[in-house]
Amino acid sequence: MNAEQQAGPSLKLERILFAIGFALLMVWGAAWVHRFVSSRAALARFYANRVETHANAAQQVLDPATGNAVDFSLWSPKRVEAFKNSLALNKAPLAIIRIPKIRLEVPVFDDTDDFTLNRGLGRIHGTAQIGQIGNLGLAGHRDGFLRGLKDVAAGDEIDLDRLEGTETYVISKIQIVSPDDVSVLNSTPTPTLTLVTCFPFYFIGNAPQRYIVTASLKNSSQTNASASVDSNPNGKKNSDQEKKK
Repeated sequence: MNAEQQAGPSLKLERILFAIGFALLMVWGAAWVHRFVSSRAALARFYANRVETHANAAQQVLDPATGNAVDFSLWSPKRVEAFKNSLALNKAPLAIIRIPKIRLEVPVFDDTDDFTLNRGLGRIHGTAQIGQIGNLGLAGHRDGFLRGLKDVAAGDEIDLDRLEGTETYVISKIQIVSPDDVSVLNSTPTPTLTLVTCFPFYFIGNAPQRYIVTASLKNSSQTNASASVDSNPNGKKNSDQEKKK
């Protein structure tokens, strides 16, 4: 047996060990490359998200009446644009409505024309004045500020902030009525707050019904913790103001 034949097993072992070492080196290299690429991709996503966050923050619109950013998450694009245009309305609000459950904060004005309702809620003419005893009717758009009413229920509170202080109302009744039914705005002997908007909330076109939320002043004899949802297709002719939601 010559030297080359004697070295055969040893050479084979060296080749096997070299192949194993090379394979391990390739695995390590692939892992390093994957880690580097994944890390860079994660950093890129982070910085992209931060830019998007800053962009979204820059797009936030502050309501000059409340000083807070307006939550447009439930709004239609058309209503968002209308609201931005309405900010040119140079008129002080009569009050601020807050509904903590749906995180609503909206100014109240003394009119129900389209321009005013794009800006906030409007007092329906013929209903009680803010601060007076009676039924205060407030109208708003279903694809804007009042879309969140779909998530309120009896017992939820509504705060009415006015110059003299804050009044808290408790929702006592929720109704779905015909646009012709103005009985929901009838005068009451105790402080009552009635919110009016169109229904269904996501209806395309002129909505066929009205969504009515009635609330009584907290601790008032009218406060009722039970809600009812009614459908009343018949009633008297509605005013022009109530039709503008």
